Amino acid sequence: MDGDNEPCSELGTKEYWDKTYQLEINNFQSHGDVGEEWFGEDSAMRVVKWLNAYEKVTKGSKIIDIGCGNGMLLSLMAEEEYENLLGVDYSQHAINLASSVANKMALNISFKVWDILSAESCPGDVPFDVALDKGTYDAIGLSSNGAEDRKTYITKVHSILTPDGILVLTSCNYTEDELESQFSERFTKLSRIPAPTFKFGGREGSLISSLILRKIN
Repeated sequence: MDGDNEPCSELGTKEYWDKTYQLEINNFQSHGDVGEEWFGEDSAMRVVKWLNAYEKVTKGSKIIDIGCGNGMLLSLMAEEEYENLLGVDYSQHAINLASSVANKMALNISFKVWDILSAESCPGDVPFDVALDKGTYDAIGLSSNGAEDRKTYITKVHSILTPDGILVLTSCNYTEDELESQFSERFTKLSRIPAPTFKFGGREGSLISSLILRKIN
């Protein structure tokens, strides 16, 4: 995918996600189902494992999950004793679900409604040491104004990070090379998180790309 001429999709609309998370709230309230973990729990665990091993991230580092959805990635981090966690999402229904799940699990995580593409200031204690994204950048790219919205996203993430801050970005819409190119003006690739690979037609590849991007000052 070249990243500039992507078809728009309902996955790029707030209406779709409001409807999705309203259904998941109903499911959680009726039988405790927390909903789908974007890219699967294994992907989330790989992110947590990488952060655990990165010496510049501590249990007290300020961490924001952009487009947190049901909050399960932050729940995994809270269980690993990370103390300063904020999840933001533009869907109030997502925040309601994430807060309910965290409360039931007795986890200390803050959740706030915030659209990163809006002119509103980030509701958390800026700047952050780490920003997490599992699928939000993908969804933004599928909006009706995807190319420009992706540029706004990159600028906003850059603005809320500390000078040595990192973005942990997981995507299924873009390759590692595409992500590195799209973020190159404001971020440099620090590392990657290997994902399971498959072979087809004599070629090997992965269904998702997961990069660690460090802020350029």
